[in-house]
Amino acid sequence: MKKSITNLCMLLCFISSASPLAGQTPHFKAAVIPANLLPGEPVSVAIAGASGKNMRLSLVNKQGRLARAVFWMLSPRAFIEGNIVQAALVTVPVTASSGDAALRIENGDAVIKEIAVTIGTREFASEVIALDERNTEIRSVTTAKKIQQANKLLSILSHTGTDIYATTAFVPPVPAHTRRTSFFGDRRVYTYTTGETDAAIHAGIDYGVPTGTLVRSSADGKVALAEYREVTGYSVVIEHLPGVYSLYYHMSKLAVKQGAVVKKGYVLGESGATGLATGPHLHWEIRVAGENTDPDICSMRPIFDRDALLAKLEG
Repeated sequence: MKKSITNLCMLLCFISSASPLAGQTPHFKAAVIPANLLPGEPVSVAIAGASGKNMRLSLVNKQGRLARAVFWMLSPRAFIEGNIVQAALVTVPVTASSGDAALRIENGDAVIKEIAVTIGTREFASEVIALDERNTEIRSVTTAKKIQQANKLLSILSHTGTDIYATTAFVPPVPAHTRRTSFFGDRRVYTYTTGETDAAIHAGIDYGVPTGTLVRSSADGKVALAEYREVTGYSVVIEHLPGVYSLYYHMSKLAVKQGAVVKKGYVLGESGATGLATGPHLHWEIRVAGENTDPDICSMRPIFDRDALLAKLEG
């Protein structure tokens, strides 16, 4: 009997020490930038005092889970009170409703911390785009090649690596004063030559530049894709941070190859009107954990501010 009681006590002590809530909360710290969010805005979270193979960050509100990303260790490694620091990045979807929300730090199925945040209200423009016969076919007809290319891109954008290339704010890939023909988050209605229509949300910014305009990398990074795609024409995708990518579409010529490491401002190619395009322009977008992210916000502040996050954790 005495042995059974002793074994029971040992088991309870083990459960207590292994439980994320019981074992990690006393030394657990978290930092969030920013605390108040807008649709399309990226948010970075750093944590210290939590460990596990399945650490995740989820953004939730009354609509359910809006976004999710994996945590990764800082490189070079950082420690707060002897605890290693991990970070994760998500973006508020452009379809998120305003009001109360929460960032949940999860270890497997367990929520080990919940941080209250607020999602503000944001208005987006609307536009109707009439497509000619060529563009109608590009957008509405599914081919095996399109599916293959879409799956390849999804695989790239869903990957969260460990390399940190970009530590500063992004810059536009063409001169910032260039005329914009479409904006981030625009609610679009495409009209086909068949009389049918289709709705979509614009994932980036379109710059109305003439064919041959030099397109430059918006930040330091590694080229994850550089090829011709049926829908987006000559395209480049660059990895900048774990789960953070910039995309450049409809170019007339490419000047980089997959695997190249580039610096901010490096020439990627020349603008054009390849793929689904109604005229010469450059489409630029940014993805964070797969989610469309406002390039303008990424140009105003770093997507991931390591020093600011560490200062919050130490405070």
